[in-house]
Amino acid sequence: MAVLVAAIGIAIPAYGKMPQLAPSYAWKLLPPLGLREDATIDTLYIDYSLRFVPQTVSPAYATTGNYGGEGYNLLYFQRKPISDFMFVDPVAHWLPSEDKIRYYNTRIPMTLLGYTFGGGKENGQDDLSLIFSGNANKRTQVGAMLHYPYSKGMYSNQATKNFSWGLSASYMGERVEAQTYIYSYTFSALDNGGITDDRYITDPAEVQGGQTSVEAKQIPTNLNATQNDLKGTEFYANARYKLGYYEEEKVNDTTVVKHLVPVTSIIWTMKYRQASRTFKSMNTTENLDFWENTYFNPINSEDTQDFWSLRNTLGISLLEGFNKYAKAGLSVFATHEIRDYKMAAGMPDPAKLTEELTGRLTPSPVASPSMHDKENLLWVGAQLTKQKGRIINYDVTGELGLVGEAAGEIKVDGRITTRIPLFGDTVNVAAFGKFTNLSAPYYMRHLVSNHFIWDNDFSKTRTYRAGGEIAIPWTRTRLSAGVENVENALYFDANSMARQHGGNVQVFSATLSQDLRAGCFNWENRITYQKSSNESIIPLPQLTVYSNMYVLFRIATLRIQCGVDCNYFTRYRPITYQPATMQFINTDGKWIGNYPFVNLYINCRLSKTRFFLMMSHINQGMTGTNYFSMPHYPMNPRRFQLGLSIDFAN
Repeated sequence: MAVLVAAIGIAIPAYGKMPQLAPSYAWKLLPPLGLREDATIDTLYIDYSLRFVPQTVSPAYATTGNYGGEGYNLLYFQRKPISDFMFVDPVAHWLPSEDKIRYYNTRIPMTLLGYTFGGGKENGQDDLSLIFSGNANKRTQVGAMLHYPYSKGMYSNQATKNFSWGLSASYMGERVEAQTYIYSYTFSALDNGGITDDRYITDPAEVQGGQTSVEAKQIPTNLNATQNDLKGTEFYANARYKLGYYEEEKVNDTTVVKHLVPVTSIIWTMKYRQASRTFKSMNTTENLDFWENTYFNPINSEDTQDFWSLRNTLGISLLEGFNKYAKAGLSVFATHEIRDYKMAAGMPDPAKLTEELTGRLTPSPVASPSMHDKENLLWVGAQLTKQKGRIINYDVTGELGLVGEAAGEIKVDGRITTRIPLFGDTVNVAAFGKFTNLSAPYYMRHLVSNHFIWDNDFSKTRTYRAGGEIAIPWTRTRLSAGVENVENALYFDANSMARQHGGNVQVFSATLSQDLRAGCFNWENRITYQKSSNESIIPLPQLTVYSNMYVLFRIATLRIQCGVDCNYFTRYRPITYQPATMQFINTDGKWIGNYPFVNLYINCRLSKTRFFLMMSHINQGMTGTNYFSMPHYPMNPRRFQLGLSIDFAN
């Protein structure tokens, strides 16, 4: 089915003669104190089409199938740890978050409006997006965003819908700097529990009486009335007040300008988060048969989990470079956080209960179907940074937990970079290290629901990670490698229960990126080798390959990228998805992988218009039929996609 992407960008300039303006730019903030880091404004047409397949997240991606649906990154060093509200983790890539928020300084107002639509009645897909940024003056900026993707999916009972919006603002004054945002999202996904028989994909004739073809929407699924809904809001504010002295500078023979030389900053950061999740399974037969245990409601499941937290960080920073003896910036800070957790399993209507249904309930290990807890946590920390060095730059951040579940927690994270002159160019070298000793997230320790109940006394998880990276610009080569030791690793077993491995697991990973270019011909390659010392705890595909081969050329003012790309990973001990907890669980089933997913595409740019043609999964039926990233969850079948984007960004 064709998917048509239409994105319209509108820039609204001021009337009259325009003065010469500085270039537009963007930045993001780094925790815990809001250090600024440069970010890009996306207007590239290169690889534009490759964003519209689920594999855009990672070349080794275990997914339930639908674009925008639940997924799990199989590249270990790209994963994030389990969050405080773990139910968001499987769809975090598609939702707004602190690390995705961008602040823009475009000098003149900019509005980028995008709309995507396509497909038919059964598998239609729509996407509406909006980004706005405007400056009241050279110091003050406001922004807004909106995103509304909706996809019915290529298979039955896997539709996803997500609506998110946000507002942001920044002020970059001489003494005061401030940045803030608020965003909200709602996410809804039908969960089909996978297809009932993998042979509908691998050998359709065997299950269809000799018929060799099958429509994806006609393949029966394990669940037909199961849904997960998420809602969340986050508010963030960061303020920095700079103390220092004024220095005079002559601009010409008659003009003297004073400017502030900052020495110390006082920093305050506040973040409020709220999230809720509802799980529903409205088919009584599926409710009782699909899950091994049903504790409270044999008719239907309706579980809820709610979470909110308020975090305040206060810091004092000696700024880098305020005199010749201060070669680095030094900050100390304290963070206090309140977390509130609620959960409940919905009880059945007594009028609908029968003796037979009641008899199928599993005896509950807890007296109440609900739980409410609150935590108070306190950390202190320090940060040492050097961002303006000509040869060496580094940053080291350490935190120590003092109060509540945070007591005894340790987080130390550091990175150092340098540039080495070689053969008339510069080689970039980096090294990184990380040590953490962290408590298990609350919902890994405690859960009450209709199908799963646990009350775990987990030890802290201790991790050691070290590695490095080297980049050689003139050969377009980048090599990175690292090793991590995990003690008391957290995972979900084959019964979907939260577990902790009492020993140590080591993971080694190395990635080679090599780009080749000859005239208009380009060939980009990323090869990752990773090895887990215990595949039953941390299962990983050993080899992952992403290869993108294309040509770049112009016809008059039309720029064209024409190519083919491929994602591939070797067989691994598979994980699968549990809808009732929204978590990916380890299994001991048949190993999954060893299948290339290939896309043929053409990306073009004409002035400020981008458009593409793409046949995704073009190799379906040519390189085997075992196109699964998890048991019972096939990848999307072949389909044609068409996209258009018009950007008038200033």
